[in-house]
Amino acid sequence: MTFHEVRFPANLSFGSVGGPERRTEIVQLTNGHEERNTPWAQSRRRYDAGVSLRSLDDIGELIAFFEARKGQLYGFRWKDWADYKSCPASAEPTFEDQLIGIGDGVRREFQLVKTYRSGLAEEVRVIRKPVDGTVRVGLQGDELQEGVHFTVDVTTGIVAFESAPGVGARVTAGFEFDVPVRFDTDRIQVSVASFQAGDVPQVPVVEVRL
Repeated sequence: MTFHEVRFPANLSFGSVGGPERRTEIVQLTNGHEERNTPWAQSRRRYDAGVSLRSLDDIGELIAFFEARKGQLYGFRWKDWADYKSCPASAEPTFEDQLIGIGDGVRREFQLVKTYRSGLAEEVRVIRKPVDGTVRVGLQGDELQEGVHFTVDVTTGIVAFESAPGVGARVTAGFEFDVPVRFDTDRIQVSVASFQAGDVPQVPVVEVRL
């Protein structure tokens, strides 16, 4: 297994720089028009873990975490402070935040997702690393109880019901989540003198597909 179910220290990721990245291929036509396509179905997130380091103790914690992951070898969880909830940043997750499926009377497992909307366009993001203890699930407007009506696999983001939701039943969920990432370098270069002068090391982190 090349993924460790451990979160990068949240105090070190707070203040980091990063966000979603897209890949767009643009072809300029002779008539001045463009053709635009993308080979990526979903965006990929990148961060810099070095920006938020504030002390030599922080650097020591970073190096310990880096060594335990063996550089780029093992993936890990990352809290994206700008986007880690199923709801707006100022709110708390509720069981009706996101529609994750419609019952058909047979299907028992549903993947957690987060839908981003702007105007008539929307993008559905698969959530594979929910935070344990934060997932709330609803069925037809009624909140269900974890361990009684459903279970959650926090390593995959799959919600499994004890019995299949009925035909047409709305399955909803609210949650906090992490981003599966890895270091995008096998080397960390730190100068104590430079760090004390305000120069922080660059520690790139990139989302991994699972």
